[in-house]
Amino acid sequence: MTSFMENYSGKLYGALQLLPQGNIELFFNEVLSVWQKNAQIFICGNGGSGANALHIANDLFYGVAKGAGKGIKVHALTANQAIMTCFANDLSYKEIFSQQLEVLANPGDMLIAFSGSGNSPNILDALEKAKTLKMTSCAILGFSGGAALEMSDIPIHVPVDDMQISEDTQVIICHALMQWLSGQNPYKNKRG
Repeated sequence: MTSFMENYSGKLYGALQLLPQGNIELFFNEVLSVWQKNAQIFICGNGGSGANALHIANDLFYGVAKGAGKGIKVHALTANQAIMTCFANDLSYKEIFSQQLEVLANPGDMLIAFSGSGNSPNILDALEKAKTLKMTSCAILGFSGGAALEMSDIPIHVPVDDMQISEDTQVIICHALMQWLSGQNPYKNKRG
């Protein structure tokens, strides 16, 4: 067990050495800009990445402003099972995120997509919808980055061929984002 954990830790450490720092800086600054404009952020993903969308939405909604102002207007597109299953049944699974953006999003809002492969049809459809709606998009990707690598405005590609390490990097990047944003809070001491 010890050697397994050492191996896993080593793979995660190696993945973190591959983080594209320039695009991460662009991502952090874009999220701050969206917050300052009082615009919205939408987060999507499938499976574990979908669970990460819920987790990070909580961090951006409450964690960034805990005790000091207001958080970001953020929506995890994986949160409403009734809406997701309705779109999957009546339209197609490919449209479960893009149709939510069609109803909720505005120009100037932001989409954050989590994907290991970067090729999930519903992720690509959401990225295409974001472009149509004049939203900024960021995709945090693993493996080869897939089609999402070229479709997102700010791709954060960590080229690891391991789904769990890929999902770990999604959370690590966004936890760093949350801590950084906490020090940048444009609403600090402006309650009410």
